[in-house]
Amino acid sequence: MPQDYKNIPTPERCYVDFCLIPVGTGSASVSREVAEVQKLLKASGLHHTMHSAGTTVEGSWDEVMKVIGQAHSLVHRLGAVRVQTSMRAGTRTDKVQTAEQKVQKVRELLAEDAHMQRRASLEDCE
Repeated sequence: MPQDYKNIPTPERCYVDFCLIPVGTGSASVSREVAEVQKLLKASGLHHTMHSAGTTVEGSWDEVMKVIGQAHSLVHRLGAVRVQTSMRAGTRTDKVQTAEQKVQKVRELLAEDAHMQRRASLEDCE
């Protein structure tokens, strides 16, 4: 049975970690461009988290990719003649899980591990 590739839908939810790099600005600093992109992300209403090497944005595939495209256009308007972006995207279908929930789960596991190590250390002292 042939697949109708033109009508495969995009994922309902995704997260994308992206690092947008303006080229040709005449400056090594990108803080002005990053600040403007953060304003755009806030205006989009999508959940996003900035970190030292980029931003994670969450929402539908179409919304997330649209706002990243808008970020490119915005940075071009600010004077960058070239914009490069690296992205890592994730989707899942078994449950809804935010990026913060993923991080929190790892923190919980680390806390459990630290608790077990302290307990083992105390038992060794007895």
